[in-house]
Amino acid sequence: MADIAANVAQIRARIQAAAERARRRPDDVLLVAVTKTVSLDRIREGVAAGLRVLGENRVQEAREKVPLVPGVSWHLIGSLQRNKVKEAVRLFDVIHSVDSLSLAEEISRRAGGDGGRVPVDVLLEVHISGEPEKHGIAPDELEQVALEVSRLPGLRLRGCMGMAPLVARPEEARPFFRRLRELRDGIRDRHADLALPELSMGMSNDFEAAIEEGATMIRVGRALFA
Repeated sequence: MADIAANVAQIRARIQAAAERARRRPDDVLLVAVTKTVSLDRIREGVAAGLRVLGENRVQEAREKVPLVPGVSWHLIGSLQRNKVKEAVRLFDVIHSVDSLSLAEEISRRAGGDGGRVPVDVLLEVHISGEPEKHGIAPDELEQVALEVSRLPGLRLRGCMGMAPLVARPEEARPFFRRLRELRDGIRDRHADLALPELSMGMSNDFEAAIEEGATMIRVGRALFA
């Protein structure tokens, strides 16, 4: 079994090095530890090693884990079905995977109900990879969706999320991360009231390139727990 404390230290060192190469502050990059299929004992070991933000792909799996791992922030990073929204707004501090206006409207409708938080922090998932099996808002529709989501009550639009295709070399993912940053920057330039400070991009195999292209959140699972 992997030494999780050593892995956490190594990932943080790599985050620092990538941030410094980009002349950024390492503290401006949030490490979201992906706990999909990870046992509670291993998760607690990670928390003891300093992990403070945990990411789950499925509401069903989070339902069992969240009450048993207190004192951390939980983020939903996987696809969210409309029939799971009511529970998601209660379990998660941030939802990364808002992939349509209709889903955002359902989150807005459920915000604050049955113990759910208000406002709900959300990111818009953008389909930057072009792969048909991945979800997300089309890049040419992002600006209009962002404007409409920003007006919904009970939500706080924090930024964008995207996934690069699985590539042989991490450097090959860089153009996809750059594209997402440029899309976000263009919206900010045209709409002063849309700050969109967060960019959730980069995973175990490519997070350093993502940081160099402006990621403020990286989603790392395998490199921590495998």
